[in-house]
Amino acid sequence: MWSGQPQQDEGLPVGLSAIPVPWKNLGPSKSNRESSGGLVEASTSWEEAQGEEHPAPAPLDVSRLRSSSMEIREKGSEFLKEELYKAQKELKLKDEECERLCKVRAQLEQELEELTASLFEEAHKMVREANMKQATSEKQLKEAWGKVDTTLFAEFQAWRASPTLDKSCPFLERVYREDVGPCLDFTVQELSALVRTAVEDNTLTIEPVASQTLPAVKVPTVECNNTNTCALSGLARTCHHRIRLGDSDSHYYISPSSRARITAVCNFFTYIRYIQQGLVRQDAEPMFWEIMRLRKGMSLAKLGFFPQEA
Repeated sequence: MWSGQPQQDEGLPVGLSAIPVPWKNLGPSKSNRESSGGLVEASTSWEEAQGEEHPAPAPLDVSRLRSSSMEIREKGSEFLKEELYKAQKELKLKDEECERLCKVRAQLEQELEELTASLFEEAHKMVREANMKQATSEKQLKEAWGKVDTTLFAEFQAWRASPTLDKSCPFLERVYREDVGPCLDFTVQELSALVRTAVEDNTLTIEPVASQTLPAVKVPTVECNNTNTCALSGLARTCHHRIRLGDSDSHYYISPSSRARITAVCNFFTYIRYIQQGLVRQDAEPMFWEIMRLRKGMSLAKLGFFPQEA
């Protein structure tokens, strides 16, 4: 064990020179314990300082994450529900439209079937009526053939084989003698002959009476420009028509009776001209009966039977 005067430390201030004290080793002293404690405190302080400089990561908020996840899930579920509702609504509308179209199609098909059935029924009815009319016509034709002079038909067939407007052929000669001549035989003979020639040449014109004043045209013993006197019969009649012969500027006022007689003859000549030109394409029997109808018209007009509007 060392004891003695301690040396004065060099380099220290004089006032801080160590004081010589006896030294004993009695275990850890209080100062050592304080030093250890100081080291621990220093270490703790350093760790705290380090903690303040570099803070540790905060723990995750699990409840908040769960709440956000549930909120997102609820919003997604609501969106899907809305989309599903819209889709169901559109599907319902489409189903209703399809159902409506199906009903319309079914109604149209039913109406079409009814219309088709009605048309078939109407067509069959028309065919039956046509057949009945044909049978009746054939029956009437057979009955008429029993009453018709076969000579007339023979003359017509001979004329039809070589149609001509020459009135010297047997067929036309008979018609002229029995129908045309008497029908155009008026009181004023000179004018009657002119009218007959114009009808044969197809140059006669019949027109309604106009309001304008026409120059006076004289025919023997008859004043032709008088609308109250017929130029052909010489009788006092209201004249609603007048005739013009060829390219002449002269007009002759005629009564309704005279007009009906001239018109009947013109209708006959028009038909036989059509036959001659090949415009009538029928069998001999229909042609013959049409000519007989026209001859009947001339006979009635000759006797004074004519429509009131003539």
